[in-house]
Amino acid sequence: MLSLDRQRSQPLRAQLEEQLRAAIRHGRLRAGERLPSSRSLAGELGLSRGLVQECYAQLLSEGYLTARTGSATVVAPCAGLEPAAPAQVPAPAPLLADFALGVPDLASFPRAHWTHALREACRTAPTASFGYEDPRGNPMLREVLAAYLRRVRAAEADPERIVICAGFAQGLALALRMLADSGLRRVAFEDPGYSETGNQTAARAGMEAIPVPVGDGGIDIRALAASGVQAVVLTPAHQWPTGVVLAPQRRTALAAWAAERDAIIIEDDYDAEFRYDREPVGALQGIAANRVIGIGTVSKSLAPGVRLGWMLCPPRLVGPIAEQKRHSDRGSPVLDQLALATMIQSGQYDRHLRQMRALYGRRRDALADALARHAPAVRLSGLAAGFHAVAHLPGRASEHAVVAAARERSVGVYGMSTFRSTGAQRPAQLVIGFGNIGERSIAAGIAAVGDLLERPPES
Repeated sequence: MLSLDRQRSQPLRAQLEEQLRAAIRHGRLRAGERLPSSRSLAGELGLSRGLVQECYAQLLSEGYLTARTGSATVVAPCAGLEPAAPAQVPAPAPLLADFALGVPDLASFPRAHWTHALREACRTAPTASFGYEDPRGNPMLREVLAAYLRRVRAAEADPERIVICAGFAQGLALALRMLADSGLRRVAFEDPGYSETGNQTAARAGMEAIPVPVGDGGIDIRALAASGVQAVVLTPAHQWPTGVVLAPQRRTALAAWAAERDAIIIEDDYDAEFRYDREPVGALQGIAANRVIGIGTVSKSLAPGVRLGWMLCPPRLVGPIAEQKRHSDRGSPVLDQLALATMIQSGQYDRHLRQMRALYGRRRDALADALARHAPAVRLSGLAAGFHAVAHLPGRASEHAVVAAARERSVGVYGMSTFRSTGAQRPAQLVIGFGNIGERSIAAGIAAVGDLLERPPES
C-alpha cells in the first residue's frame, strides 16, 4: 500500500503522510483498522522511528487517526469517505408455496452424523492426506464408493477409475474439456434438458451443444445418430426434467451407437436412488463401462452445499480427466471426502437415503392427492423417481401466463419451456418440485392455484 520514492524531491515524511491520507480517503484503510506500530512500520520502510512518529502525530492532529496511551493507533471513526448508502433492493415477497425443482429437503441434512464423521476423519486421517494428494481423490473414499456403486447402482466400479469432483457441474466441465482436447467439437444434450446450462458449459469447453429430442422412452437414438456427434450427455435413470426412464431397448441401442461411432456417453446419475415403484434402475455405465463416463453426486442425497461428486471413467480416460482435475483445483477437500467415506462405511448414508425416500414418497402422494382434489384435469407424469413431477396443462394453456398468475397468488411454479432448446411453450407443462417443501405447503399451494391449473389462461 505504501511505496516511498527516495529519488523525488518531496520529503519522505510528506510522502508517507500523503499516501496514508489517500489510503484512508479511498477506503483502503477503514475506520477502526489498526496501523502498524511506529517501530514496525519504520523497519519495513527503512525509515527512522522518529519520522514515522511525526507522521502519525500530524495525522492524529488532522483527525485521520486516533490513539490512546497503551493502545494501537487506529483509523478514526469519521475519517475517509462517507460510506455509500446500501442499495434499497426490495425483499421478495414470501411465497405461500415454492415448488422449486432440483432442491432436496435442506432441513433434513444429517448435521449430527456429518459432524461426527468430520470429527472421525480429522482424528484418524493420516498426516500425509493433508498434502497434495492424487488428483483422482482420496483413496479411501474411492475404495468405499466403488463398493457402494457396485452394490447400489450395478456399476462396473473400480477405485482406480474413479475421479472425485466438486459436483456434477465440475464433472461435466472436466469431461467436456477432456473431449475438446481430444479434438471433439460437438456434444449432444437431451431436449428438453439442461438447455442454457449445457450450452454454456459446452461453449466454455470450446464445443457446440446439439439438442436431441426426448420421447416417452428417453432420448431418440435415431436422431442422435443422425446428428453426427461423438459424445452425448444424458440422464437415463430419471430424465431431467421429464422424468421418463430410458427404455431397455434404447439402452442397448445407445451402447451399440457408442461402440459403432467410437463415441462417449456422459451419464448424469443424479437422483436414481429415490425410486418408488420398484428397485432403482441400474446405471447405464454398468453395461458400457468402456464408453460411459458416469457422474454421481451427493447434491440430491445429502445437500448441494457439500459439493462432492465422482466420475466413473473408462480406463483410457482416467489419466486425461485426472489431469484436468489437477489443473482445475489440485483436488477436492480431503476432510469432506473422508467424512463421506465414513458415513457410507458406517451404514448411516444408506439409512439417511431410506428416510429421505420415505419423506419424498409422502410428499409425492400429497402432490398427487392435492391435484386430484383441486385440478383433476391436470395429468401428472414422472412420479416414478426423484422429487419433481411434470404437470400437463389442459387446452391451449399459456405456460408463461400460468407461471406469472401463480406468482401473483404467492405460489412458485416453473414452466417446461425453460428446459427446451427453443423455449417453446407447446405442449404446456409445469415442472413441479416437492423436495424442499412440506406436505402442508404442498396442499396449500395447490389449493391456491388449482382453478388456475384446471382452467389456465390460453395463448
